[in-house]
Amino acid sequence: MPRRFPSRSRRTLLALLVAAALAGCARTSNGDVDSAPASGLSGMLLDPQLSEISGLAASTRHRDVLWLHNDGGNGRLFAVSTGGRRLATFRLDGVTRTDWEDMAAFELDGRRYLLVADTGDNGGLRRTLQLHVIEEPAKLRNARLTPAWSIVFRWPDGPRDCEAVAVDAARGQILLVSKKRNPAELFALPLRPPGSGVLTATRVGTLFGMPEPDPEHLRQSPRRARLDGHVTAAAVSPDGGTLAVMTYRYLLRYPRQPRERWVSAVSRAPQVSLLPWLPQAEALDFSADGKSLYATGEFIPAPLYRITP
Repeated sequence: MPRRFPSRSRRTLLALLVAAALAGCARTSNGDVDSAPASGLSGMLLDPQLSEISGLAASTRHRDVLWLHNDGGNGRLFAVSTGGRRLATFRLDGVTRTDWEDMAAFELDGRRYLLVADTGDNGGLRRTLQLHVIEEPAKLRNARLTPAWSIVFRWPDGPRDCEAVAVDAARGQILLVSKKRNPAELFALPLRPPGSGVLTATRVGTLFGMPEPDPEHLRQSPRRARLDGHVTAAAVSPDGGTLAVMTYRYLLRYPRQPRERWVSAVSRAPQVSLLPWLPQAEALDFSADGKSLYATGEFIPAPLYRITP
């Protein structure tokens, strides 16, 4: 049972979290890392069911609605307002649930879909991983869902952890970014494979310009600073022109020229900025109009930001 705080304690805690979040919006950095972009507090995640968010996708069907899921394998998707209020809960049936880590929303052939990435592998033990594509529900009420299709795949050279998945629907690609490798690796899979066998992800390249640990942060918190560059989420903008990558501390944006391949785009220095304050940055996606990004993290209460680059 979740711990319940007296109302006065909840108000005090919420006020402290809001103050910390707003302070985090204004922090700066040195070197090649820009100060934090304009960040507004869109809402707060307070619902006990949203206690370990690691995947976020902005709905392409419902205005001002985000889709969230918790870390691990509990099999539930949550429709949440951009203010942080849970609107409906959906259970995904008919799939093996191991370690859900990211999600994406996209349009394909006139239909709206959500993709759930069961790709977490902290121990480096999984031989195969799964991606599940679900048609986005037309009505926001509690229900059960089944995948429209699923993809089973393996890495080309052995297991690795992956918490960042994005969809480039125009090119029919799923992009995956490794977490603990330095530099981070970019892989690709077909969005709609012709068969049902086990696929092998194609290694596209590595992400250039991943930030090194900040010396001051390394001195103050050595263990945490070494994790700053671990990739925890990714998203492709609705126009297909930018790949956004989240780490525990940074937001990286890799712009792409028309008709340019992602291998070329990620080989150039990205736009790097500090994230606003989050308890543990895990979830990111572009807004439906592509003008900003939503970001949040694990552990409630958690701020839900709208970041405008």
